Formats: sequence, C-alpha cells, structure tokens
Amino acid sequence: MDFNENKPIYLQLADQIMDEVERSVSLNGRRLPSVRDYAATTGVNANTVMRTYTWLQQEGIIYNQRGIGYFYSADARDKVLEMRRKVFFDKEIKYFMDRLVALKITPEDFNNIYTRYISGESD
Repeated sequence: MDFNENKPIYLQLADQIMDEVERSVSLNGRRLPSVRDYAATTGVNANTVMRTYTWLQQEGIIYNQRGIGYFYSADARDKVLEMRRKVFFDKEIKYFMDRLVALKITPEDFNNIYTRYISGESD
C-alpha cells in the first residue's frame, strides 16, 4: 500500500476502512480483520493498526468485544457519512465554490452537470 507522507498512516488506514463503510449498505456486526492480519495485509506495524482501530472505536465506528475482536457498529455508516459531510462543509466546500465562481459556472450549469452525474450520464 502506498501512503501519503503528509498524513499519519493510522489515519490513512482509518480512511480506507471508512471508505469501505461508506460504500457498504450494512456491515452491522461484521468482524474486522485482527490487528495482526490487517497489519500483514497493509504492510504496516501492528501498533499502527491498533492506533487505527482505537481511533475508529473512539469515533464510534467500530467496537471491541474483549477477547473476540473488533466489529462494525450498527450505525457505522451513518457516523462515517456525518463525519465526512462535516469535513466537506467545514473544509472543502469553500475551495469548490471558489472554483465554480472562478470558472464562471452558473448555478444552472452546475445543476445540469450534477443532475447528469447522479443519473449516470456523466462523461
């Protein structure tokens, strides 16, 4: 796995797990790989995976059943979507809106592009 040097590896692993949660309809109660197995799969130290799992647990996305392992929370997808919406609206949308203005994309243009995109008609 290739990692971005500008972001801690444990957060990049958390992003990867949250991507899976976001794409899945339901992971409720499904078990995550063991810390050791996930470390081997990703090629990182087990302590880094443990830090990832601890962070995800603090965010309420996963939970630990002592002696059994880590599992996805029933509301994991809702929590991930809420977290990512917050980041989008707090950090990303200003750049996006500035680009729309700079490129002189009208609300009508954007609405048409967005409508085509969500209907699967995008190029």
